[in-house]
Amino acid sequence: QRVHLTMIFLSFFKTLVGKEVAVELKNDVVLTGTLHSVDQYLNIKLIHVQVVQPERYPQLVALKSVFVRGSVVRYIQIDPQHVDTELLQDAARKENAPAKTAKA
Repeated sequence: QRVHLTMIFLSFFKTLVGKEVAVELKNDVVLTGTLHSVDQYLNIKLIHVQVVQPERYPQLVALKSVFVRGSVVRYIQIDPQHVDTELLQDAARKENAPAKTAKA
C-alpha cells in the first residue's frame, strides 16, 4: 500500500519538473526554485534557488542549486494552476478500487 502511495506522489511530482515550487524543510528553512528532478525516495533537486528569509539564513544565499533529501521536507508548496486534479483523482480512484479477483 505504501509503495503505491509513494508511486502516486512520484508520478505527481514528475509532472511538476520545470515548475516553480517552494520547499519548507523540517528545520524551518524555506527555499524556492525550479523543480529539476525527483526520485523514488522523493528526494528533490532544485535549480535557480532562492532563500525566502535571506537575513535569517545568510549562509544559504549563495546557493544556486540544491539537492534535498526527501526525509527532511516538511511541505512543498505548488502553484494551484500546475496541479492536474484529474490525474490525482484518477490515481486515487485506482488506489481505492476493490481488488479484482481471478476467476478459477
